Amino acid sequence: MTLIAASAYSTWATGQNVINLANDADPRTLALTGVQRVELNFPKFTDGRAFSQAFLLRRRLGFQGEIVATGDVLIDQLLQMQRSGFDAAVLRADQDIALAQRQLERFSGFYQGDAVTPAPLFAASGSSPLAPVDASSIEGVAA
Repeated sequence: MTLIAASAYSTWATGQNVINLANDADPRTLALTGVQRVELNFPKFTDGRAFSQAFLLRRRLGFQGEIVATGDVLIDQLLQMQRSGFDAAVLRADQDIALAQRQLERFSGFYQGDAVTPAPLFAASGSSPLAPVDASSIEGVAA
């Protein structure tokens, strides 16, 4: 995930194929043909509707372009943003970009599937938690 300081966002590259979507709009109504980037707004920390919008864009609508989080974006939200399908986040002005990067590096993977990697970890590794277990191989269990 790309992290962008709030001060750098105004000079960040823009294009004509960018949609800035209000957090109360339905992404299923968008014409996404030719769109390169969708910017989703978090008007306040406690309003998570943009997470659902990102997930809809990625998984249900198959949007392959860039999804950017803007607004009241805090470090605490970054992992969920990444797992919901966001590619970039414009951090609120008081957020430290170095701390944000460390937050993203904290976990190497997740057991559950998400918008980016739909298969759960056990399915990707080829094993199943539902596979039968030989009870005699478990210490303290009588066969």
